[in-house]
Amino acid sequence: MNAPTSPSHLLADAPLRPVPQTLIDALLARFGAQCSTALAVREQHGRDEGSLKAPPPSAVVFAETTQDVADAVRMAAQHDVPVIPYGAGSSLEGHLLAVQGGISIDVGRMNRVLRVDADDLTVTVQPGITRKQLNEAIKDTGLFFPIDPGADASIGGMCATRASGTNAVRYGTMRENVLALEVVTASGEVIRTGTRAKKSAAGYDLTRLIVGSEGTLGLITEATVRLYPLPEAVSAAICSFPSIEAAVRTVIQTIQLGVPIARVELIDANTVRMVNTHSKLGLREEPL
Repeated sequence: MNAPTSPSHLLADAPLRPVPQTLIDALLARFGAQCSTALAVREQHGRDEGSLKAPPPSAVVFAETTQDVADAVRMAAQHDVPVIPYGAGSSLEGHLLAVQGGISIDVGRMNRVLRVDADDLTVTVQPGITRKQLNEAIKDTGLFFPIDPGADASIGGMCATRASGTNAVRYGTMRENVLALEVVTASGEVIRTGTRAKKSAAGYDLTRLIVGSEGTLGLITEATVRLYPLPEAVSAAICSFPSIEAAVRTVIQTIQLGVPIARVELIDANTVRMVNTHSKLGLREEPL
């Protein structure tokens, strides 16, 4: 009988592809100070907020433009070397680990708001901007970007992982809120998918195909996403229930009544007990 396999064991079994020195030399020649092979930099880009472990990438390219991304991808493709996009590094699931070796492309410097269309309730941004930076940049418009996965993730990473969060009850996930993308494919070709139009029946819906593809179909270099009016008022409440089933039934009935709930979070009795212990609270130890 085979021994159980852990995620770390599975990562250890992944074959590492060699990264030839000729590629490293070419990257250094093309990008200069924008490319680093320093161990500390590589180790920083070879881990996320999760517990999975893998060897660091062989080099890190700090892209500043779509052309930078395209050139790095094209050069890596010529040597059959994997590339791993890096945004805010907030992943918990190993998305940015170099499990087969390769080079990391950090898009953190591509963090600008390119276009705000307040009348159309859309904004176009580069992939490295985080959700908090985006909302800070557009706060004077009276609009906001509602998707909140918890961490201050980059918009590019949120598109790639189809992020959601507790606000999905009202606003949906990234898949419902991304209208258009600019993507660098595995060959280094730059393509555009979708439009700023809310409705379009023209061609295949490649945008929804790429959202959630986790970097397997290309590197996102630009995204157009939906915005929403800031709520005039926000209120919050905590309710305890005798069981999880009762809590779920209440949420369903509340939504069916048309109450405009923005977010709902379920906490079981064990978690409430730990919250009480940690924060010295006296909440009833029942599902909330």
